[in-house]
Amino acid sequence: MSMITDQRDRPLTATIAIVVAIVTAGYMAPWAIAAARGRSNHWAVFWVNLLTGWTVIGWAIALYMSLTSHRALRRRMF
Repeated sequence: MSMITDQRDRPLTATIAIVVAIVTAGYMAPWAIAAARGRSNHWAVFWVNLLTGWTVIGWAIALYMSLTSHRALRRRMF
């Protein structure tokens, strides 16, 4: 006896869904990089990425912000 389910064979839809999931994960990649590197500006990268990341230029700026080198801080001797 075969069981009837609501499962459908839609390989194109499944492929598109996987691609969209990968692309959306890449959308917030600059913020993830900044947070993983311990950048002090990771929240600034988050907001730039969230608000302007949908443009290629905004995403590139957020990526640049997350990849720049850390600044050396002076220690005050009092």
